[in-house]
Amino acid sequence: MKRWIKFTLGTVTAIALGAGAYLWEPLPEHADTGPYERTAKDYDVEILRDRWGVPHIVGKRDADAAFGLAYAHAEDDFETIQEVVLATRGRLARYRGVDAAKTDYLVALMDVWGVVDRHYEQLSPAARALAQGYADGLNWYAARHLDQVAPGVLPFSGRDVVAGMTFKSPLFYGLDKHILELFGSERAQEIALAPDSAQERGRPQGFFIRDRGVVERGSNGLAVNRARSSDGKVRLIVNSHQPYDGAVAWYEAHLKSEEGLDVAGGLFPGSPLILHGFNRHLGWASTVNKPDLADVYVLTLNPDNPSQYKLDGEWRDFEVSEVDIAVRLWGPFVWHERREVLRSVHGPVVISEHGAYALRYAGMGEFRHLEQYYAMNKATTFEEWRAAMRLNHLPSINQVYADKAGNIGFFHNAQFPDRPLDLDWKKYLPGDRSYLIWERYIPFDDHPQLINPSSGFVFSANNQPFTATDGPDNLRRSQFRAALGLQTNETNRSLRVMELVRPGQAISGDDLLRIKFDKRYSPRSAMAQVIAEILAMDWSGDDRMSAAAAHLARWNFAVDVDNEHAALGVLAGVKAAMARTRGEPDDVDLGQEFRAAATLLLDSYGRLDVPWGTVNRLIRGDVDLAVGGGPDTLRAIYTHDPDEGGRLRARAGDTYIAFVEWDEDGAITAKTIHQYGVATNDESSPHYSDQAGLYAREQFKPFVMDIAELERDVSRRYRPGQEK
Repeated sequence: MKRWIKFTLGTVTAIALGAGAYLWEPLPEHADTGPYERTAKDYDVEILRDRWGVPHIVGKRDADAAFGLAYAHAEDDFETIQEVVLATRGRLARYRGVDAAKTDYLVALMDVWGVVDRHYEQLSPAARALAQGYADGLNWYAARHLDQVAPGVLPFSGRDVVAGMTFKSPLFYGLDKHILELFGSERAQEIALAPDSAQERGRPQGFFIRDRGVVERGSNGLAVNRARSSDGKVRLIVNSHQPYDGAVAWYEAHLKSEEGLDVAGGLFPGSPLILHGFNRHLGWASTVNKPDLADVYVLTLNPDNPSQYKLDGEWRDFEVSEVDIAVRLWGPFVWHERREVLRSVHGPVVISEHGAYALRYAGMGEFRHLEQYYAMNKATTFEEWRAAMRLNHLPSINQVYADKAGNIGFFHNAQFPDRPLDLDWKKYLPGDRSYLIWERYIPFDDHPQLINPSSGFVFSANNQPFTATDGPDNLRRSQFRAALGLQTNETNRSLRVMELVRPGQAISGDDLLRIKFDKRYSPRSAMAQVIAEILAMDWSGDDRMSAAAAHLARWNFAVDVDNEHAALGVLAGVKAAMARTRGEPDDVDLGQEFRAAATLLLDSYGRLDVPWGTVNRLIRGDVDLAVGGGPDTLRAIYTHDPDEGGRLRARAGDTYIAFVEWDEDGAITAKTIHQYGVATNDESSPHYSDQAGLYAREQFKPFVMDIAELERDVSRRYRPGQEK
């Protein structure tokens, strides 16, 4: 994608020296913030911080709760929220420089603001009130903390909130990879030609689409009903795997209003609602899925007029707009890079060295995410929650569900394109045939979903939707259209769940937690395959590597903190194992990886038998702790590359986790944990790392839903703007 921007900093520096006045473009001063204070008086909300600093937002209206949430989250991480808004506006390069220009271009290519501007008023008044309430909360915080606010950012608006969801949602199933592929040095896929005799729309006849793989950051969701439970309780584990920091790192909160909102869980910077979590009646765990949701069409350009493409034998004009990407050079000096953005009837267009391509994808033009999350947050029964899912406004994301009535379910949710014909939709499509341009999505009731199976247990670990339980009720591939492009892979985590759960055997709360915190690779996993291949190599001619192979052969594939073989195994095998799990080309030199792993341990520690916890570390400010788990284990820990001391610093994986139970009377109890603490970007806060010790020990803190009970243990209680 670097090719689209055709300048270098050296060139720009030369231009700047000769045209300083032209490039001089200081950011504007802050506008009058008086209106933000007047607007804040329209909101009736209190923030109650529990002993862990987690905000419980109590508002009269739902919009009041959104206002309070924005203010509380801004107290803990205004910098990231502001960064998210700048990226969503396509203005990040103006503040962060040339490295951010690709993000700004992507916003323009996806027509994020065209979608929002055309459709924002079509949202329900309640949804718009939520979005604007959240924006007003940010404005009020900014007005009181102008030293934290970048010039030119204010005011925040409800449109920023909606645009953020429009921009980010398709990226969860990997839309950005499809786009980057088009900017490669050569065409990445063959063209799937339609059968000559099939020129009309039809139903596919069993075409099998191979899996595209999954990204290394997955998620787990597990649910057990009363019949399968050892003590009659319904249980749900919410366990998404995300980065520890940044735009899609989890923040924990509880929202309550007199209009019926009473929900707790995790959300991302910029979100006015809970994205997954629980209320008193039900809960849901989100996991990333990777069906084939994007199609690339190869266009034929008019040789006499490159502003036209062929469709059904006729030349059509591209829809043309221009994006102005302002790139900060240094200080107040700015370079403006202007680029045309083309669209065909298929969707956004990329013209590269090897062809012209149009992209059509799930979530293209979608703006109603907030409506669906709002309905999910407020649902109190399975029927209401499923009706919210039936809106089908979310481009992807699995859901694992449980409620106090005893219902459980797995939903392989996505906006599945209703594709015509029996083609290999994974390949590129001819762009000159209109009958290949799908217009709608498969109805929600036709999605893969498993509700109340006889086994009483469902799970999701980013695996194929045909293994979601341990009983006889698993979905079958033959039940679904092949053109949906459903996943076919298993992760190590899904293999381990199936190995740890015995059909028909009762599952207690402790059993469920043992599954969730399992720290072992399956004998059928990609990691086990990679290690076997390393050990099959001939190391007899190298005494040091022969000793390393003997040491590796004794690894039991566990990654607990005391394991003295895990460091060598993970360091040697992780790159190839994760590539295979993602379904990517396996071009890793295993011999080289094994030598590098042994050398790192010997150089850094002087021995191979280093306990895994000595290498695998959770580091946060002054906190530096051993942590068990590893890549694609149920106790998921992903790390940075080794530092100079040979240590791996945890950067992603298990983040916000909730363990929720409903007893036979429907009463809820819950406990949660966060990898750091609620002050996700405030080093001065006592809650910057106060949960890290519990997290490393695989323990939880209690979560109180009842406000009257919470008041006995409140650390701070205040209205936004009156916290001191």
